[in-house]
Amino acid sequence: MPDFDVLGIGLNATDTLLMVPHFPAYAGKIRIVDEVLSPGGQVASALVACARLGLRVKYIGTVGDDERGRIQMESLRYSGIDLEHVQVRRNCPNQSAYIVIDASTGERTIFWRREECLRIRPEEIDPAQIARARLLLLDGHDTPAIARAAEIARARGVPVVIDVDTIYPGFEHVLPNTDYLVSSSEFPAAFTGEPDPVVALARIQEHYGMKVAAMTLGAHGALARSEGRYTYSPAFVVNCADTTGAGDVFHGAFCYAVLQGMSLAEALEFSNAMAALNCTAVGARGGIATLDQVRAQLGRTERRIHPDFAALDGQAAHTD
Repeated sequence: MPDFDVLGIGLNATDTLLMVPHFPAYAGKIRIVDEVLSPGGQVASALVACARLGLRVKYIGTVGDDERGRIQMESLRYSGIDLEHVQVRRNCPNQSAYIVIDASTGERTIFWRREECLRIRPEEIDPAQIARARLLLLDGHDTPAIARAAEIARARGVPVVIDVDTIYPGFEHVLPNTDYLVSSSEFPAAFTGEPDPVVALARIQEHYGMKVAAMTLGAHGALARSEGRYTYSPAFVVNCADTTGAGDVFHGAFCYAVLQGMSLAEALEFSNAMAALNCTAVGARGGIATLDQVRAQLGRTERRIHPDFAALDGQAAHTD
């Protein structure tokens, strides 16, 4: 039996959250209401969500040896995540982000920085560690290393979930070994050049052959394509304090759903519920819910439905 349910390889970041009454106009000025230092990052936050749901979790990544790196490691350790193969890079600052949160809507604007000294190289990916997991979660950064990890996972029968939100050079080498692509709504069109994101999503899946190709839709939920048909799951309506980390938590919940053998509709529903709950508190990991809290959220009926995506639900997928 594998030692871990989920192994994540990819980003972490330590965020400075700047709360403002509303986002100012270009070249404007506004008073900061609150300032908070908070751990985040795509894969790292998704893994914290997995751990909160009771999964056995291991993280492989790099952190700086500064105060932000120490904050990140403390958060991951507190969550019960195995950190044996995390590299602390000497004389290297951890990835940081300054996130401006509009208190009137909860929407955030991110300014981030990651130094070259944090890069993960392909030769640092250990096949033995990947074989210890039931599922592998990756993001798009350090693409050569991520591509090697996905290739190793495919060879060992470990399913791969990919979280990608933008274009990375060489990312086409990752997708052939992807089982579950869960991208941002912008990625399919940017990657294919096809302006219709629904058509673009179908083209990616048909070309690379992954089991599920999905995209998160922010306040409108998520859309996925599998077995020739679309599945749409609308978002839950909550009192939103901060959208930071919602997509990361969605990915963590999706990994849990896959391992639990949920149907695609159930997986999207579960992931939407957990992402929505995270938005009710400030910070990338501020509102990560327990399994009981997610189940309670699933019983609530108020949803935000996008009619165009809802019309696709259950329909045959198309690429024209």
